[in-house]
Amino acid sequence: MLKKLFGFQPGINNVRTEVVAGITTFLTMAYILAVNPSIFSNLAGMGMDTKAVFTATALAAIIGTLVMAFYAKKPFGLAPGMGLNAFFVFTVCLTMGYSWQFALTAVLIEGVIFIILTLTNVREAIVNAIPRTLKNAIGAGIGLFIAFVGLQGAGIIVDNGSTLVSMSKLTEGTPLLAIIGLVITAVLLVLKVKGALLIGILATTIIGIPMGATNINGFVSTPPSVSPIFCQFEWANIFTWDMFKVVFTFLFIDMFDTIGTVIGVTQKAGMMNKEGKVDGIGKILMADSVATCAGACLGTSTTTTYVESSAGVSQGGRTGLTAFTIAVCFGIALFFSPIFLAIPGAATAPALILVGLFMLTPIKDIDLEDFCESIPAFITIILMPLAYSISDGILIGFISYVVINVLTGKFKKLTIPMYIFAVLFICNYIFLK
Repeated sequence: MLKKLFGFQPGINNVRTEVVAGITTFLTMAYILAVNPSIFSNLAGMGMDTKAVFTATALAAIIGTLVMAFYAKKPFGLAPGMGLNAFFVFTVCLTMGYSWQFALTAVLIEGVIFIILTLTNVREAIVNAIPRTLKNAIGAGIGLFIAFVGLQGAGIIVDNGSTLVSMSKLTEGTPLLAIIGLVITAVLLVLKVKGALLIGILATTIIGIPMGATNINGFVSTPPSVSPIFCQFEWANIFTWDMFKVVFTFLFIDMFDTIGTVIGVTQKAGMMNKEGKVDGIGKILMADSVATCAGACLGTSTTTTYVESSAGVSQGGRTGLTAFTIAVCFGIALFFSPIFLAIPGAATAPALILVGLFMLTPIKDIDLEDFCESIPAFITIILMPLAYSISDGILIGFISYVVINVLTGKFKKLTIPMYIFAVLFICNYIFLK
C-alpha cells in the first residue's frame, strides 16, 4: 500500500525515517503560519481578514503537499512562498495601488499558466536546459541562502546601516538561545543520533520557555473561517498591462525559486539520474502548479515548493510518505495553532544553518580549475544569499555561463534552449527590473 500510495520501497525506505523527516521539514516550515498572516496584516485596512489568512495558509500547504505526496510521490513540502507574499502585499497592493482581489486573480492566472506549461513540458525543458555545473551550484547556493535565513531569524545577523549586515550581541536573548540550540543539534549530529534536527528544534523550544523566547498562549483553538477571502477574484482588469506585468513577475519568481529548490534538494538527496535530470520533474512541477491555484482560491499568495524540504531530506526522507507527514502536521497545526506558533525562530534556526552545511556537498563536483564552469557556478552560489534571491542567483549564473562560453568559443557546450533562455533572462533585467 505504501509503495502504491507514496512510492515507498520496502527494504530501502524506512517508515520511521520518513515520518521523522516529515515532522522535521514541517517544523522548519511552520514559521510561515505566523509570518504569512503578519505580512498580510498590512492589508487589513483594505479589508483583508488576517485571521482567515492563517487558515488559508495552512489549507494551501495541506492541499499542495498532499498532491506532492500522492501524485509526485516526492518528499517535498509546499506552502505560500516567502518573497512572493511580500511582492503580493507591498508591490502589487501597497505600491501599485491594486486591491488584494486583483492580486489573487493574478496568482490564479499564474497557476493556470503554470499548469499549461507543465502539461506541455516547457517547465521541464527549462530544468533540463540548466547545465550540470549550475545544478550543483544551485544546491550549494541554496545552502548558503537558508543558512543566512536561519541566522537572520535567530537575530544573530542583523541590519547595519554602514555594512548592510553585522553580528548582534550573542550573550542574551534570541541569539543566545539559537547558539545553545546550534550546539545541541551539532552534538547530536556528530553522535549520529537519528532525528537530530527534530530533537534539536524541540529541545531549543523548551529551553526558550524560561528564557522568555517561547511564549505559549493556550493550546487548542478553532480554525478561523476562510469565507471572507475565499475565491475573491477581480476580473475587470485582467487584460491590462499591469496585470500582465504582475502575472509575469509572479511566474518568473515562482518558476525559478521552485526550479532552484527542486534541483538543490534532489541533488542533495541523490534523486537525480545519471544524466543529471530530476526523475519525475513533471509531476513535481504539476503539484506546485495545482497548489498555486488552490492557494489563490483559498485567499493567499503563490504556493510553492519549500527549500526547507532539505531539512527532511537530510534526515533521510525520500518518498511521498514524508510529504504526507508534512501535510498531516499542517492539519494538526490548524487546531493547535497556539503551540505551533510558539516555536521561535531561534529554535528552527540551528536546523536551517546546519542544513546549509549539508547542501554544500555538490561543490565537490564542480570543476574549479575550469573557469568557464567555476566562474558562473561561483556567481550563482554567492548571489543567492547576498541578493536574498534564489531566482536572481540562477538567472545571473545562467547568463554568465552562456556569455563566458560564447566569448571563449565553446559553442558546443551550449544548446539552442540555453541561448533562448539567456536572451529572455537578459530582457528580464532590462525591462522588468
